[in-house]
Amino acid sequence: MADQAGISRTDALHLLKEYVKNDKMIAHSLASEVVMKAVAGKLNEDLELWGIAGLLHDLDVEITEADPKTHGLKSVEILQEKGVHPEIVDAIKMHNEEATGMDRNTKFQHALACSETITGLVFATALVYPDKKLKSVKPKSIVKRMKEKKFAASVKRENILECEKIGIPMNEFAALSLSAMCEIYTELGF
Repeated sequence: MADQAGISRTDALHLLKEYVKNDKMIAHSLASEVVMKAVAGKLNEDLELWGIAGLLHDLDVEITEADPKTHGLKSVEILQEKGVHPEIVDAIKMHNEEATGMDRNTKFQHALACSETITGLVFATALVYPDKKLKSVKPKSIVKRMKEKKFAASVKRENILECEKIGIPMNEFAALSLSAMCEIYTELGF
């Protein structure tokens, strides 16, 4: 049953799997969901709204072929048709500024941008550990890798640093994100 978010978590997961077939993208979406919920908890925001935004932020990635000029905009159409809460839709639209030509300016928008982006850095960091397990990763390793521009070069460090715009220092954000992802490591395949 849909509630405040305009869509239940169960229905959101079904919707995600309807549009996204790549297992790594589904894992990224699940990771983004738990990081967003952790950030929401830290900031006393709505866990459900923020979690659904994390889960559905890349809904159109396969439709748009991740084209930065259109990625996010098709998601907006789909989610509006489904009656998803406007704040979720807005955050999803703004997680890719290039498609909108506008700057992020709300806590929710910054949170989604930094939360979904750090998941890629955390996954990449785990992959350089001998056992390739999330539970082996240390927050300081994530922060160290953050400074290595050639490591996971496609990860936009400036997006991750938006954590500071919502009042969470980078070191704390790395620890919070890693801890959240470790809670569902089996679902993530790590």
